[in-house]
Amino acid sequence: MSAPFDPAAVPIRPAATVMLIRDASGEHANGFEVFMLRRTLQAAFGGGMYVFPGGRLDDVDAGPAMEGVCDGLTDRAASDLLQIESGGLAYWVAAIRECFEEAGVLLGRSAATGDVIDFHDPTVEARFNVARHAIHDSSVGLVELCEAEGLRLAAGEMHYVANWVTPVGEVRRFDTRFFLARAPLGQEPLHDDNETIASLWVRPADALARERDGELTMMPPTIWCLQFLAEHATVDAVLAAAANLGTPPKILPKLKPTPPGAPMEVLIPGDPGYDDLP
Repeated sequence: MSAPFDPAAVPIRPAATVMLIRDASGEHANGFEVFMLRRTLQAAFGGGMYVFPGGRLDDVDAGPAMEGVCDGLTDRAASDLLQIESGGLAYWVAAIRECFEEAGVLLGRSAATGDVIDFHDPTVEARFNVARHAIHDSSVGLVELCEAEGLRLAAGEMHYVANWVTPVGEVRRFDTRFFLARAPLGQEPLHDDNETIASLWVRPADALARERDGELTMMPPTIWCLQFLAEHATVDAVLAAAANLGTPPKILPKLKPTPPGAPMEVLIPGDPGYDDLP
């Protein structure tokens, strides 16, 4: 007989995700778009939800060798921004690694020239697609890839914008740091057909409207991040705002008890009744 579920015993795993943004394209384009993925319906966490590329931290995301291939950010500076003792750079690295695995976009530059990685050459694209799957199955590490290709990870160009913790009561809990970065012009993201089943570029305001209409399902942190993006008119404006945020507050949602069969209700700080919940 299995032991009863103990919400307080669920471990909180560190995770990281990155919002890729680009200027909208097309004859009548205005504003900017963000890249989103739909998680597989069978996913243990957030099945069918639209999210940004990301996932939990792995042991391979940390260590002194990793700091040696990161550009523009040290572990000390990253840890200070996250307000932790050490190991902060691993969150940036995890976001970069997950973005490469899930969307095929590698946030990096040539160590020799400083140029952003470009996949316009089909042979280069094919080579990095092989590397993408090798990173995913752990047969190749990011440090090894950077050394082989002469690259540095563009950690310093990613902005830390939010920190959300899965509420008590969920069977899986994450302490997730959200980052923001300009999408490389020479790379076109695509979902992996493994952990994700669809992808799209969408204006933040349009994504929010589609969520309200029930077309796109999202978790509260995703909605909050889209609201933050929607407050700004251009990529440059939102990146400037993100650069001036400092250390975002940790947001701790709570699950509101609902009658049996009723949809789960999540409250965040500032919602009526939030302070009344344990």
